[in-house]
Amino acid sequence: MPVRRHSKLSLLVFCCVFLGFRCSSATAELKPNVVIVITDDQGYGDLSCHGNPVLKTPNLDALHADAVRLVDYHVAPTCSPTRAAFLTGHWTNRTGVWHTIMGRSMLRENEVTMGQVFKDSGYATGMFGKWHLGDNYPYRPEDRGFTEVMRHGGGGVGQTPDYWDNAYFDGSYWHNGKPEAVEGFCTDVFFRYAKDFIKAQKEEGKPFLAYIATNAPHGPMHSPEEFSEPYQDQNVNLANFYGMIANIDRNVGDLRAFLEEQGLADDTIFIFTTDNGTSAGDRVFNSGMRGKKGSEYDGGHRVPMFVRWPNGDLAGGRDVESITAYVDVLPTLIDLCDVEPPKDVKFDGVSITPLLNGATPGNWPDRILVTDSQRVKDPIKWRKSAVMTSRWRLNNGKELYDIKADPGQKQNVADKHPDVVGRLTDFYDNWWTEIEPTFSNATAIYLGHPAGNPARLTSHDWITTGSTPWNQSHVRRAVNGKGNTGFWNVKVVEPGEYQFRLRRWPEERDLEIDAPLAAGAAVPGAKAYRATPGVAIKPTRATLQIGDVTVSKPIEKGAKEVTFDLTVKPGKKTMSALFESEDGVIHGAYFVYVTKK
Repeated sequence: MPVRRHSKLSLLVFCCVFLGFRCSSATAELKPNVVIVITDDQGYGDLSCHGNPVLKTPNLDALHADAVRLVDYHVAPTCSPTRAAFLTGHWTNRTGVWHTIMGRSMLRENEVTMGQVFKDSGYATGMFGKWHLGDNYPYRPEDRGFTEVMRHGGGGVGQTPDYWDNAYFDGSYWHNGKPEAVEGFCTDVFFRYAKDFIKAQKEEGKPFLAYIATNAPHGPMHSPEEFSEPYQDQNVNLANFYGMIANIDRNVGDLRAFLEEQGLADDTIFIFTTDNGTSAGDRVFNSGMRGKKGSEYDGGHRVPMFVRWPNGDLAGGRDVESITAYVDVLPTLIDLCDVEPPKDVKFDGVSITPLLNGATPGNWPDRILVTDSQRVKDPIKWRKSAVMTSRWRLNNGKELYDIKADPGQKQNVADKHPDVVGRLTDFYDNWWTEIEPTFSNATAIYLGHPAGNPARLTSHDWITTGSTPWNQSHVRRAVNGKGNTGFWNVKVVEPGEYQFRLRRWPEERDLEIDAPLAAGAAVPGAKAYRATPGVAIKPTRATLQIGDVTVSKPIEKGAKEVTFDLTVKPGKKTMSALFESEDGVIHGAYFVYVTKK
């Protein structure tokens, strides 16, 4: 058990001191490594070990058979909110991340991430794949404690902040802040870079945290054909959804074999989990649950969670039945790895080490946990919410389900248990009252900071009540009107001369503002974002607004961008950038580059 590890560490430190040896490298070796694999949109039922009758996941099944399994583990019903809570131990709404776009996916700078905690404790920290908590300073993983980063932009490959025309195969990703061309399927790339990172840390004799967050099997549904081929009797989306999971399964098996070859497997805490309920697999199998991705019912947020650490006695295949959640992960890893917790941070979760070590529900508090699916500009009380205990689910403040007797959440028993409804409602009311004041603390993209100069702003982060062009097919289609414009919250770090470059197409696609763009190449599976033709627009005037300053100028014929040079005062401001045609049609500038001179 982990307590034995601590006693071994104390004995080694004593012996080193008594014999006059240097202890630093020896004690570092006793710190367990951590490998986390978190997939995107894969639900509890999207595993053959959980009973899926179509999908085959032999490597994940093998991990399941030899791991401690949290069978009542809950996250948020969508991507960014789960990642925010998972990495900080705080309720996602407290962190400022309750949506996946509209500036509501940027993790507040005051939050301390898992990467920072482990970096501060001497670990090498690597992040590979999907971040989805901000693409600009100070929100990027390299700003939040991760020392090695290989990631795509936005919430998925081919979304607006991603490198232009990425489509799951080949392309370019941001490696430690700079675009780097790669070869291969995206999941293979992220695991490959993770293994390189792990090998380098072994050679350095340094403990490591590797956070591998695949964008698969999130749509659009693209898979290497060798993995989707066994599922061709399904429709194209489901065949490729399952193909992506089969590819993840192969990568997990290869990674575990790699850890064995490197002599690291027994002293590595290996975690496999997912970020929300299934997006596509429910039509085949959903483990008897109601709902899917985005839902307040269990199918939206109860997901797989496997933990294996042989040297910590976390192996052998057993279930933890008490309710647990994403806010518990960081406190638990701090406990298991015996690292320093962040100062002046009170977690919303708790260490579940006793449960991992075999504590029974009777020896564990009857906890109340909350999750919700906001996906709006500002949170709304009770919106798509679940207040949960090991037995009960109170959904939307009105529906009560006995999850033990009714796992499919078909029978509302609120009128039969008013005391339970009252208890859960009181908890939620107090929870909401506590975190509601934080909602007004909107995140802002920094302009002029040395670590993010120039800043690259995209329409993915527009704050708007209309439709948001969050993927590159939206940019290619150039939908116009008020519903397709918005503003950014920005923070000018220091006064000075700034240059603002307004573009319809990004720098890496060096085209005129009014140029059309041919459809890009197809890839296996569903239609790629880049396969949408880029329509021509004919704007004649560009306008920039930042704070109380608004400037405008004509667009020169053949211009690729419109540039404004301004003296800007420091502070938080709103900023918008627009292109307008002679007939009054308005398009937002989908890309704006801001440089402090």
